[in-house]
Amino acid sequence: MSTAVVVEAPGQHRLVPHEPRRPAAGEALVRVHAVGICGSDREVYQGNRPEGYVRYPLTPGHEWSGTVTAVGDGAPASLVGRKVVGEGFRNCQVCDRCHAGETTLCTAGYEETGFTRPGAMAPTLTLPARLLHPLPDGADLTAAALLEPAACIAAAALKARAVPGERVAVVGTGTLGMFAVQFLKAASPAELLVVGTQDDREALSRRFGATDFRTKDRPLPDDCDVVIETAGSADAARTAAGLLRRGGRLVLTGIPAPGADGLDPTGLVVRQLEVHTVFGAPPDAWAHTVRMFGAGLLDPLPLVTHELPLAAFPDAIELVGSGDPKVGKVLLRP
Repeated sequence: MSTAVVVEAPGQHRLVPHEPRRPAAGEALVRVHAVGICGSDREVYQGNRPEGYVRYPLTPGHEWSGTVTAVGDGAPASLVGRKVVGEGFRNCQVCDRCHAGETTLCTAGYEETGFTRPGAMAPTLTLPARLLHPLPDGADLTAAALLEPAACIAAAALKARAVPGERVAVVGTGTLGMFAVQFLKAASPAELLVVGTQDDREALSRRFGATDFRTKDRPLPDDCDVVIETAGSADAARTAAGLLRRGGRLVLTGIPAPGADGLDPTGLVVRQLEVHTVFGAPPDAWAHTVRMFGAGLLDPLPLVTHELPLAAFPDAIELVGSGDPKVGKVLLRP
């Protein structure tokens, strides 16, 4: 019998029988190949996600890849049989922000696959076909399961506007950090520095294109043109800002714990830093990610360290929170 993960409430989950939901008008039914676990899924399970950004009971799973098996009326029949990934944000499509392409700022309120709507920790997922991004026929679906975090970093890279010859840096060496290295490498920087808390990711950083790697306790430059922060701590944000020249561009993608001390506003103003933030990925970032992946400019597979069956959901959650440097991206296979 096919089963899906359901988190009934913080700390409570069970496997339940799964029946595919027939796609309604404009929807598509996807057979899930793999689904990733990230810190946000751990927040859902532990009950640490901010109020309004989760709805129980819930089938989690916002990082996924799969193949379309059916579509509803009005959805393109050409999608059937295609390998796909999909946007998570369920935007209204009619507010000013949606019309501007800023779907993650939809004024109708927050709705996202795997947080407030059923996610991909199940054999199938039914969602609006407009959210799907078809992949090349030969795409590796295991690698493609990581394109959701890659799309979030694509949003950061687009906001950073790095141009060839600039000095760029990444703070953080997790999955997001390693994607940031790859996106910035594609911009042909003069220098690409990665800053981490320990040196276990130096080899992988250099493999993806870093020209320098330093732990944050070593002397760091202060003349970077662009810095993308991915570590999700107030300390990382301050480190990232300190790397920049006057007038440099900073993009923050991590979410520190509530109440954390932030950046010094005086320093931001007198140094005239340009600061952007990212929460999720709008359609242009998804399209950019899929193009990069199809062109062979993104290599997600080296980030995958564990693949487990869906029934091992609690083990996967523990792995993600273990702090073990040998644990990278954990995937579940329905």
